[in-house]
Amino acid sequence: MKRLFFILIIAISATFMAGAVVLPQLNREKPDMEKIKRDINDRTSPYYYPRLMEEFMRNDTLMKIDKYRHLYLGYMFQEDYTPYRSRESKMRFALREKDQHQLTRQECDSVIADAEAGLADNPFDLRRMTLLIAALNEKGKTNLAKIWQYKLDYLLMAIISTGTGLDEENAWYVIEPQHEYVLLNAMGYIVDDHLFYDPCYEYITVTDTGGRPAGGYYFNIANLLEEYFRKHPDELDE
Repeated sequence: MKRLFFILIIAISATFMAGAVVLPQLNREKPDMEKIKRDINDRTSPYYYPRLMEEFMRNDTLMKIDKYRHLYLGYMFQEDYTPYRSRESKMRFALREKDQHQLTRQECDSVIADAEAGLADNPFDLRRMTLLIAALNEKGKTNLAKIWQYKLDYLLMAIISTGTGLDEENAWYVIEPQHEYVLLNAMGYIVDDHLFYDPCYEYITVTDTGGRPAGGYYFNIANLLEEYFRKHPDELDE
């Protein structure tokens, strides 16, 4: 079941690899999280967070990687941020076993409604975003699908811009564990195994679509854990 869902994600994220948008030349740089925090709280900064979120929510396709990087990573410093709040809806579990291109129009409508409701609560639920894009394309709403694809592409690029993922020093930063899987699926990989290394690294091994081992990638979840335990101090004692 999990494998089928990963293959679905690969298919609907294919435009990320195919260049559906003009991809910028990315500078891979470990983020200075304290500087990002200062920038997003500075009303005079172009990265002031309320303005960034306004641009994102009004589907502004003029937003580029620098703003997406602050938007994505800066979300960890917002009061409504909870890294483990994304949960699978019953609908998405049911759709895992069904080819997305065999969905009825009514099912597409349900997927769109479910995704829109979820994204209104969590604007960075990338799994819901991928399903929304697929359902919109299936219903012929291609212009709206392209806008959401643009958002997804740039959010994934924001992650990629934080490093190479090839070792702990250059690990990719994510704001939700599910984003590790969405990124790797979009790159054409199927997740094989997941390991945690103290103090704050996750290492995910992958296979290619032919089932051949293809190494693994590191993710840095230090800030994710810091914010989670700041808001849930009782869990530190468990």
